[in-house]
Parts: sequence; C-alpha cells; structure tokens
Amino acid sequence: MGVTSNRFLRMVDRLAEVERVDATNYTSFSVRGIRFGYHWPLTETVGLKQLLSEQIALVSERPDVFEVQFTAGGFGWVVVHLPRIDAGELSELVYEAWRLSAPQSLADEHPHPGASALAP
Repeated sequence: MGVTSNRFLRMVDRLAEVERVDATNYTSFSVRGIRFGYHWPLTETVGLKQLLSEQIALVSERPDVFEVQFTAGGFGWVVVHLPRIDAGELSELVYEAWRLSAPQSLADEHPHPGASALAP
C-alpha cells in the first residue's frame, strides 16, 4: 500500500490536456484553466477536487488517509496522504477530480481508462 509522488505524477500525466504549474512548495494541476489538484512533495500529500458528499464520506470513513482541505464552488477538496492509499483508489480519485473540472465534451472523449492504465 502507498503511492509515491512519481507514481501520482504519472497518473496525472496520462490525463488529457493537463496544465501543470510549479510553485516553490507545490505543483497545481488544471484542465482548460480549471484547477483540479495540487501536489506537495515534502509532505507526500495531494489535494483533489471532489463532490461535497464524497469529501464527507472519504474523511469520515478514513481520517488517517483523507482530511478536509477546503470547500469552494460546491466542491469539497480533500487532502490525500500518498503513503496511506493504494494506487487503484488514488487513480479513481484523480480521474474524478479531473472529470469534475474538464468540459463535458472532453470528459466524454476521455472516459476513465481503468485503474490499471493510470496506476503503473
């Protein structure tokens, strides 16, 4: 169990039209100008956009893996501790974060390729 930062970055790189912006302590990820994720390598955490209901469920069920980051625009962002999550689950969450930010036409063109395609 556990996902390295490099493996997370490979998951993101497999998604369509991802824009990456590097800052001093983190990297942000957007699709067509709409942010869907963050990565903090020093803490081995990522922040991912989710539905509010998903944010509540994830944090309630496993507070050792997930924590509330913030809410904005009807979405609940979660912090994910990479060493405490498996690659299959993380790939689903990464895709969902991307899909929530991508235009519907782009999301329709790029359905989830499955955990095995995003996880290696």
